Amino acid sequence: MHDLKGKVAYITGGSKGIGYGIAEKLIAAGMKVAISGRTLKSVETAAQYLGGAENVLALQSNVVQLDDEKGAVQKILATWGQLDVVLANAGVGYFAPVDEMSTEQWHQMLDTNLTGVFHTLKASVEALKKSKGYYITLASLAGANFFASGAGYNATKFGVVGFTQASMLDLRKYDVKVSTIMPGSVATHFNNNEPSEKDAWKIQPEDIGELVLDLLKMHPRTLPSKIEVRPTRPDKK
Repeated sequence: MHDLKGKVAYITGGSKGIGYGIAEKLIAAGMKVAISGRTLKSVETAAQYLGGAENVLALQSNVVQLDDEKGAVQKILATWGQLDVVLANAGVGYFAPVDEMSTEQWHQMLDTNLTGVFHTLKASVEALKKSKGYYITLASLAGANFFASGAGYNATKFGVVGFTQASMLDLRKYDVKVSTIMPGSVATHFNNNEPSEKDAWKIQPEDIGELVLDLLKMHPRTLPSKIEVRPTRPDKK
């Protein structure tokens, strides 16, 4: 996918944080980008900052609902006629010891972080087969490294890594590339953080955007299927 101009991407959870940072980079590279979120107003606000209607499409979609994701993909195809890149980025996190974690928090993480990733692929896979496109999930280093108070979040991100890698093996025969990106600490609003100078040591959302561009520009014979990315100097926090 060396020439990205005119290619179409869909990013779930694209109104802020990593999703927004990726959208900025893809649009700057000449792509058309649809972003979605649970509330249309926040997505529309983000879309206004990202650019004009010819390049950005704001969509309301809750990845927990398969019909929402199907509707989002249908709108993208109706608007631009193709779908080349899908980034399953939407996610939530609650952190508590397992004996204190509520069942509601457990199910919300499972439904959004894991089932939502499946819904996004299920809704878009036929379009990606047609375009010989690229499906990328945003997992986490928490999908390889467990930690106290992370039982629910760890479980979902371990699941995302496993789901994505198995999907890669299923879909490569259609020339659909599949990768998972596993970031460490990123300067975002995740877990009620307010990004500021104190986050300067962390990975920045635009850095993940650059990584996605690198993946899209990779020669099609080569697939970085699982990428761990972390801050260079966590000792500076």
